[in-house]
Amino acid sequence: MSEELPPSDAGNNEVIDEERATDADAWAKACAEDLAAEKARRRAEYGQPPISAGEELRKLVDAVSEKLSSIQSPLLGSVAGPAAQQVVKQVVQQAKAAVEPVIERNPDVFDHLAAAGNELLAAYRSAVQAQEQRWTSRTTDLHKDLDERRDGDEGGTGPGQRIDLD
Repeated sequence: MSEELPPSDAGNNEVIDEERATDADAWAKACAEDLAAEKARRRAEYGQPPISAGEELRKLVDAVSEKLSSIQSPLLGSVAGPAAQQVVKQVVQQAKAAVEPVIERNPDVFDHLAAAGNELLAAYRSAVQAQEQRWTSRTTDLHKDLDERRDGDEGGTGPGQRIDLD
């Protein structure tokens, strides 16, 4: 008798699972609707959001490929011109084929690289501005020091002083 299992409520469990799935779908749908409404509100308030760095890279590749495809090279002449253009088009297509999957797989990487580039640029600007301030503040002191040396001991043979050989 201990081997017999009590009758299960399989039909009852299926109804509960369907209700949970329906609740989860309703929740996901409501969240998606709220997100879409919030995006529309922000778009109306702030305008279009900036495009990602991956999209910018894609635009750059397209623009460069169009420019390279449209260049007519007078150096190659009329005989080699079409063959050279075909080679350029082929190289551009291969470059696009190599770049597209990378952009598709890692769209956030390009945003992070762009942010890192901006940070490096800001650090460089800060360093250059600090150095320029030191240079500009030293120029007046430097002229004063040079004038004092010239006015001082004329016969000295210290570094940076004139030696009279006559």
